[in-house]
Amino acid sequence: MTVEFSDHFSGHAADYARSRPGYPAELFDWLRDNAPATERAWDCATGNGQAAGELSRRFGLVLATDGSSEQLHRRERDSNAHYSVALAEQAPLGARSIDLCTVAQAAHWFDLPRFSAEFARVAKPRALLALWCYILFRVAPEVDAVVDELYGPILGAYWPAGRRHIETEYRELDFPFEPVATPVFEMRRRWTLEQTVAYLGTWSSVARYRAATGADPLALIHRALGSAWGPGARDLVWPVHLRCFRAG
Repeated sequence: MTVEFSDHFSGHAADYARSRPGYPAELFDWLRDNAPATERAWDCATGNGQAAGELSRRFGLVLATDGSSEQLHRRERDSNAHYSVALAEQAPLGARSIDLCTVAQAAHWFDLPRFSAEFARVAKPRALLALWCYILFRVAPEVDAVVDELYGPILGAYWPAGRRHIETEYRELDFPFEPVATPVFEMRRRWTLEQTVAYLGTWSSVARYRAATGADPLALIHRALGSAWGPGARDLVWPVHLRCFRAG
């Protein structure tokens, strides 16, 4: 059976690699401590390898896959992380071979029943499946209001359908495995206005808006965002919504 690959980021892979926030080290420490072993991890839909790089410092071998060769071209270089082009539902991994599978900001694009079957195939007994997502950063009410205007009224019609799973913090994703209680994590960055606008430009809806209209949606908020932002850098916070499951 053919699996369709939802590719929303290859067209701006370089911008994605430069401008996406990194995940907190504490998250990866927790994953290391809760996996049954640290021999082998699979970072599924690795993108440019943000998660794979952190995993490579905690696991003996990291196998990182993504359906986009362009995204993988922008990957980090880690000696014990091996990258290959593959779909989440068709992993080039042996049966019962991994201690941990991570999916960062991507599970909402998958064929979930087929991905679940693939995880069940490659997971060692009690292997950990960890999926996480994040949505809107928060800065201050006046900045947040402008970003919310961009996210909803301006770009609402241009978000792919799977985006609703991020908006519900992955609570609606259903997996046939034992759920695992998780702590709360967050990403923090101190960014300038320019860095923040560059990050907003990596949203898949921005690319879809530009392709459909020939216009830049960021121009619609440029003045309001600059006025709300003020001078200098500001602190951005993204809550990380983590869900974990354990194989039988």
